[in-house]
Amino acid sequence: MRLVVTRPQADSERTAATLRARGHAVLVAPLLRVEPVAADLSGIWGAVIITSANAPGAIVGNSARAALVKLPLIAVGQRSADAARQAGFTDVTSAGGDVRDLVQLIAERHTDAAAPLLYLAGEDRAADLVAELVVHGVAAEMAVVYRAVTAPFPPALTAALKAGEVDAVLHFSRRSAENYIAGARQAGIIEQALAVRHLCLARPIAEPLSGAGAGSIAVAKRPDEAALLGLLEPAKG
Repeated sequence: MRLVVTRPQADSERTAATLRARGHAVLVAPLLRVEPVAADLSGIWGAVIITSANAPGAIVGNSARAALVKLPLIAVGQRSADAARQAGFTDVTSAGGDVRDLVQLIAERHTDAAAPLLYLAGEDRAADLVAELVVHGVAAEMAVVYRAVTAPFPPALTAALKAGEVDAVLHFSRRSAENYIAGARQAGIIEQALAVRHLCLARPIAEPLSGAGAGSIAVAKRPDEAALLGLLEPAKG
C-alpha cells in the first residue's frame, strides 16, 4: 500500500522502516515536531519511568540528568528502552508492551520503593499513569519534559494527495489528525485528504476525522503501534 506517516520525524522514520520492510511504500510527512520543556527534576527518586522514546533525549540539557541516569529506568517498550540507553541510562527494563503492561511491571517490582518514582512525560498523554500507579500502592510524580508542536503541512503530502497517490494515512495523535485536516483545507485538497483510508491509534484521534467527513476510518484495538499496523493486515477467515 501507499502509506503516509504523520508522526514527528524520528518516530515517523522508525515506523516507516517497519512498514517498508513489509513491502509498503511510505511517505514520511511529520505534522508535529518534538521540543524539550524545561522542568525541575531535582529530588530523591526511586526510579525513572518513560512511556515514549522522546523523553530521555528531552532531559539531555537538564541539570538533574547526571543523577537521573544512575537510577533504574522502566520503559513502556523496547524503542523507549533503547532511547534511554542511548541517552546514558544503564539500568533499563522494558515492559515490552503498552501502559497496562508498564503498570503491572512497576506494581510487581516497585511497591516497596523508598522514594517516589519520577515519570518523564509529554505534554499530551493518553493515560493517567500516576493515578493508575497509586491504585497499586506505588508513589509517583510526573514531570512534563517535552511537547509536540504543530509542523507545517508538507508540500510532498499535498502533491501526493492531489495525485491520488495515497491509500491510507496513519494517525498517532489527535493533534496531528487535527493538523492534517487544517492543512488539507488550507491547501485546497480537503476532499482528497478525507477520501483516503484513515488508521487511528485510538478513538479520540478518529473523532476530528469523522467530524470532518472522512468515510473510511479504522481504530486500533489497543493504543500501540503494533495494533495500529495490524489494521493493514488482510482480514482472516
